[in-house]
Amino acid sequence: MNKFFRAIIAGWGAKKLGGGCLSTIIIFIVIYTLLGKCNQDTKAAPAQHKQIVPVGVHR
Repeated sequence: MNKFFRAIIAGWGAKKLGGGCLSTIIIFIVIYTLLGKCNQDTKAAPAQHKQIVPVGVHR
C-alpha cells in the first residue's frame, strides 16, 4: 500500500477513534504500523532442496 494512502486511512481512523490529542496520535501510529504490516509479502519463496550427490563413490 502506498505510504500516502496509509497515512490518509490511519488519519481518518485516528480521527474517528481518538478522544484527545495524545490518544489520537497513538491510534494513528498503531493503525499506520498495522497497515504497513499487512502490506508485507507473506508468500515466501519455497525452499529449494539441494540433491546430495556423493563424490568419489564408485560402483
